[in-house]
Amino acid sequence: MNDWHPRYIQQARWTAQLRQYLFQKAELAAAARILEVGCGTGAVLEDLPVKPGAAVHGLDLSHHSVKRASVHAPGIIPLCADGSFLPYPNACFNLVFCHFLLLWAKDPGRLLREMVRVTCRGGAVLALAEPDYGGRIDFPLELAALGQWQADALKSQGADPLVGRKLAGLLVSAGLKNVETGVLGGAWQIPILPGERELEWDVLESDLAGKIPDQDIQALKRLDLASTENGTRMLFVPTFYAWGRV
Repeated sequence: MNDWHPRYIQQARWTAQLRQYLFQKAELAAAARILEVGCGTGAVLEDLPVKPGAAVHGLDLSHHSVKRASVHAPGIIPLCADGSFLPYPNACFNLVFCHFLLLWAKDPGRLLREMVRVTCRGGAVLALAEPDYGGRIDFPLELAALGQWQADALKSQGADPLVGRKLAGLLVSAGLKNVETGVLGGAWQIPILPGERELEWDVLESDLAGKIPDQDIQALKRLDLASTENGTRMLFVPTFYAWGRV
């Protein structure tokens, strides 16, 4: 995909209700200094409910994404850097979070330890959403191959498609206390939002290009879109969250 912002907006929409709950628990509204690690194009930061005067920082490894984030969330303090080597002093943020990031980390444990390091005592670290493709459910059954294809494609890109089930242990190992974890609730909208399945397929086709014969991809795409249209399609990828206190 050439433009990932629509995908990031889609993911942010999936977790909107969960974020409201977690940010309330973690006292975002009282935080004076906030950091999102892996902010992408600013899909979460653009409507972050912070108090007036709060300093909101957005960090991403992609210079292009950081520039886009500055446009979509113009009040943030942007920085292009590696989340595994955060360029901030110890204990300088009240709340640090990430969103669909750890599955892409070469060493998610190190990244989380860095997030903990820059968070002040009593502050909160949140991993808002990490998928687990090992628990993916597809129906009709003929579509089950999609899950394995996507998991294999993610692994070939260096991602960990099973990171969701590891999330709680990663936060505990990073030194966080009172860790709370769970799975994003499954909900299906029938009919789904206009363009929702097409956007999913943009991502799938990008992931699978050159790995699966195009005729096989297109056959399952037709079945997917038809079953979505007639209301028989079910897709569930367990998406875990976890947070704790420093």
